[in-house]
Amino acid sequence: MYTAVNGIYEDGQLTLTERPPTTRRTKVVILFLDESAPDNVSVGLSTGVRLGSLEGRYSIPDNFNAPLDDLNDYM
Repeated sequence: MYTAVNGIYEDGQLTLTERPPTTRRTKVVILFLDESAPDNVSVGLSTGVRLGSLEGRYSIPDNFNAPLDDLNDYM
């Protein structure tokens, strides 16, 4: 199981800003995040697409949840 815990690394010291989920001896992996990237922007996502921008362009048919005839032998 992986659990993320925030912290700050400065001058060779790692200070955790959250309580770890265990007090036992545990292996850890430390990731260093780029401080130049804003916290509210996800890396790899394109910008310019707004939620709801495809509203009215697509519709779901009324029988969308109806069983498929091809699967009648298995039901």
